[in-house]
Amino acid sequence: MGGVRRRGPQPPQFLQQERNRAGRGAYTRRTTRAAALRRAAVMTSVSRLAEEMEEFILENGEVYRNPTEVKMSQIVLPCHANHCQELSVGQLLKWMDSTACLSAERHAGCPCVTASMDDIYFEHTIGVGQVVNIKAKVNRAFNSSMEVGIDVTCEDLFTDRCWKVCHAFATFVARRADEQKVVLKPLVPHTQAEQVEYSIAAERRRMRLIHDDIMTDILNNTAFQESIAEEAECHAIQTTVPAERTRVESVELVLPPHANHQVNTFGGQIMAWMENVATIAASRLCNAHPTLRTIDMFHFRGPSSVGDRLVLKAIVNNTYMNSMEVGVCAEAYKGEEPLRHINSAFMTFEVLDDEGTPQPLPPIRPEPKDGKRRFQEAIARKKIRLDRKYIISCKQTEVPLSVPWDPSNQVYLSYNNVFALKTLATRKNWVLSHEKNKVTLYTKEENRFLCFRIESEMEVPAERAFLLLSDLSRRQEWDKHYKLCEMINQVDEDDVIYRVVTPSVSKEGKVQDFILLASRRPPCDKGDPYVVALRSVTLPTHLPTEDFNRGEVMCAGFTIYEVSNTVSKISYYNQASSGVLPYISTDIAGLSSSFYSTFCRCSQFLLKNKDMSSNITSSSSAQ
Repeated sequence: MGGVRRRGPQPPQFLQQERNRAGRGAYTRRTTRAAALRRAAVMTSVSRLAEEMEEFILENGEVYRNPTEVKMSQIVLPCHANHCQELSVGQLLKWMDSTACLSAERHAGCPCVTASMDDIYFEHTIGVGQVVNIKAKVNRAFNSSMEVGIDVTCEDLFTDRCWKVCHAFATFVARRADEQKVVLKPLVPHTQAEQVEYSIAAERRRMRLIHDDIMTDILNNTAFQESIAEEAECHAIQTTVPAERTRVESVELVLPPHANHQVNTFGGQIMAWMENVATIAASRLCNAHPTLRTIDMFHFRGPSSVGDRLVLKAIVNNTYMNSMEVGVCAEAYKGEEPLRHINSAFMTFEVLDDEGTPQPLPPIRPEPKDGKRRFQEAIARKKIRLDRKYIISCKQTEVPLSVPWDPSNQVYLSYNNVFALKTLATRKNWVLSHEKNKVTLYTKEENRFLCFRIESEMEVPAERAFLLLSDLSRRQEWDKHYKLCEMINQVDEDDVIYRVVTPSVSKEGKVQDFILLASRRPPCDKGDPYVVALRSVTLPTHLPTEDFNRGEVMCAGFTIYEVSNTVSKISYYNQASSGVLPYISTDIAGLSSSFYSTFCRCSQFLLKNKDMSSNITSSSSAQ
C-alpha cells in the first residue's frame, strides 16, 4: 500500500522540448488534465476540511472544538513496519493508547492509567510512507473513570486519499500521586455527535461490566455444549495441529523508555508486546505471516513499573475455516515475588494470499484440561464477536428489523435497542407538524424512513412516569392501538419481551401482532433521561401465523426528562416501518388529531396512577 511517486517540478527547457515534440494541442490537453486533477485534489482536501469544520460550528455560529480532543499524526517509517512494509499493529496500539491517555488527562487534569480498550476491528492496513492520523476525545466522564473514543485514519500524501483504519473505545481511570480518589468533572456535550456518544457511553459501560456473565451463560447453555461436542467430533477425524506447537513465552525487562510519565509501564507498550507474541504463535500454526483482524477487549488487571519483568504468553486457542484465535496474557514479577496478572486479550488472525483472500487453516488439537477450556471459550467468544458485529457494528439500515433473540445475544440487542432510540432522540431539524394544547407533533424524513416525535409536559414525577410507561402490559389502558399485550419472557429486570396485538388497518384485513423487546434504562447521571426503548425481535416459540399479519417495529419508545420534582417532559418516538406507518399517516398528514387524543389518555392514565404505590411496585417487580 505504498504511495505513488509524484513527478517533481520540471525545468523550462523540458517544457519547451515537450511542446516542440508533442505539439501545442497535445501539451494543452495534458496540462488541462493535470490542472483538473490538481483542482480535484484541492477540492477533495477542501471538502474534507469542510466536513471536519462542520462538526465544530455551534448553532450560534461560533466555532467549537471539543476541549478534550487530541490529534496525533505520524508518518510510517521502515522502523515502524513489519515484513510486508506495513505498519505494525503493536506500534499503532502504542500511538492509539498515547493519544487517548493525553485526551483523558486533558479532561481529568491529573495522571490517568489505561483500564481497558474495547474490541478493535482493523479494516485496512497502512503502508510505509503513509500518514496515520489519530483523533481521541473523551465521550463521557463517570466518577473516576471516563470513556475515550479513538478514530484512526490513513492518509496518502501523494494521492490525497484518506480512509478509515479502525475505531475503538478506551476506558481510563484518573489517579493522583497522593492516592486520593479523584471525582471527575462532568462532560458537557455540544454537537449532535457528542450528544450521541455521551448518551450511549453509559450503555457501553454496562456491557463491559457484564461481559464475564455473558461468557458464563453461553458456556452453560445446553445447545452450545452440543455444538461444541459436534465440532470436537469433526476435529477428531481430521489432521490436526497440536496446540502446544503454537505456544510462545517471552520475557521483557521494563526499562525507563517503556514507562510513562508516572513511571508505570506504558499501557500501549504492553499491548505492543502482547501483539508480538500473539503473531509468533499464529505464525507457528500456519507457517506463514498472518494478518491481525480483530482484538477482543484489552483489560488491565493491575499496574506494572520500571524494573518489572513482564512474562508474555500466547497460544492458539482454536481455528475456524479461515481464521484463528490466539490467547495472550501478560504477567509481571520483581525479584522473588510471585507472578501478577497484568493483562489478557484474544486476537483473531487470518492468512491472506496475494489477492487478499483468506486461506483455509488446519484445525487445532487442544491439550487436555486447560486446552479444552480455552477451545470452548474461543467458540463462545466467536459467537459474541459475531453478535456484536451483526447487531452493533453494522449500520442500522443494514440490520434486519427483527433479529433472532436468544439468551447469548440479548445484551447486544438491548444495547442496539437503546442506542437506536437515543440516536433518534438527538437528531436535529425536526419539523413541527401540529400543536394542540401544548402537545406537539414533529416529523423528520431520514433516508427511507419517516420519523415522528410527540411530546408534552405532564404533572407526573419522572420516575413514576417511567415505571408506568415501561410496563407495556398496561399500555392498552390508554392506547387504542394496543388491543392485547402479553409478557412472553422476562429477560431480566431491565428487558422484557412482549407480544402485542393491534387492530387491522382496513376493515377486511387481518389484525397485526408484534414481538417486541422492551428495554428500560434509568438515568446514569443527573440530567439524563429515563428511557423505554422498543424494537422487534424474532422468537422460535412465536413464529408468524396465518391468523395474524406480523408487523415489525424498527425503533420506538419514550424518553422522560425530569423538569421538576412533580413535572416531567415525555417524548414518544417512532421510526415508522411499513407495518406501523398506516396507523399514523393520517395524523402526520394533518388530517386527524388522534395523536393528541392518545397523548391525553396517556396523561390521564399517568395522573390517575401517579400516587398508587402498590401498582408501581408491582409494575417494577414485573420488569
